[in-house]
Amino acid sequence: MRFPTALLLALSLLVTPGCTAPSAGLFNGRDLAGWEFVGVPATDITTVCTVRPDGVIAVTGKPVGFLATTASHHDYQLHAEWRWPGKPGNGGVLVHISSGPKDRAWPLCLQVQTKFGSVGDLLPMAGATFAEPLTQAATPGPALKAQTAPDSERPAGEWNSCDITCRGDTIEVVINGVRQNLVTRVVPAAGRIGFQLEGSPYELRNVRLTPLE
Repeated sequence: MRFPTALLLALSLLVTPGCTAPSAGLFNGRDLAGWEFVGVPATDITTVCTVRPDGVIAVTGKPVGFLATTASHHDYQLHAEWRWPGKPGNGGVLVHISSGPKDRAWPLCLQVQTKFGSVGDLLPMAGATFAEPLTQAATPGPALKAQTAPDSERPAGEWNSCDITCRGDTIEVVINGVRQNLVTRVVPAAGRIGFQLEGSPYELRNVRLTPLE
């Protein structure tokens, strides 16, 4: 008996050791379906970012707030690339967004810092926690766990990449191929995914999510 090619492929994925689900683009390359903008005041997402024909997402940086998936995720690896086309500024990748915004801006989540000069720092936002001690307490600046390796950020104007692995209650952060942070016993351990707007325009591309077994 001959089986359809699609069925044979599906069966091979089930029996192949170490196989993981394929990655999916969180931006579809055409429009902003599956995303929303959360900020004060409320603003339509199409006014704060646009998808260019080459698939790059141009983000205005204003007003202050964050882009967020409408769906929640857990146990995945997130890959994203960003650059500052003009003067470098402040931003971040948000994972495990669970509620908010709080304090009129930021939700309960974990932030991987993309702020120029601080890339790879990890911030517990609006009550989120992890087991490792903070490098900096909440006063005078934000509470954070600083990057743990020498700076791996690329010069302003060049593309940077982050790979954020969220497995169970652990988060690992890799910036341009260098592991910069690792935290455990993370609360919350699931939620939506987002990108901050903190005043500076930037660009995104190749935003992909790979579910983990």
